[in-house]
Amino acid sequence: MRSATAYEIYKDDPRFDVDSAGTDRTAAVVLEEWHLEWADAIVVMEKYHRNAIRSKFPDLYEKKPIGCLYIPDEYDFMQPELIALLREKFEDVFRRGLLEA
Repeated sequence: MRSATAYEIYKDDPRFDVDSAGTDRTAAVVLEEWHLEWADAIVVMEKYHRNAIRSKFPDLYEKKPIGCLYIPDEYDFMQPELIALLREKFEDVFRRGLLEA
């Protein structure tokens, strides 16, 4: 629910074009190569997501900046605490220059 929540809170933000996909095969939208090709930068919630991308898509992993927010999977969709944490951490990644507007 972390990525889906992030998508919801940033989908209308004029600074970004966002999409959401999961690395687990049971995700509602499973990450595919085209997602990574489309993206200028990737933001993951946990380190193991970055490692999954490196393992499954090594060529794209080397070509795309990937930022990790280090947000554990313990929140519900659109939970206020998750929204606050996503905004804080995502904006920090943006300020540090990983994402370009």
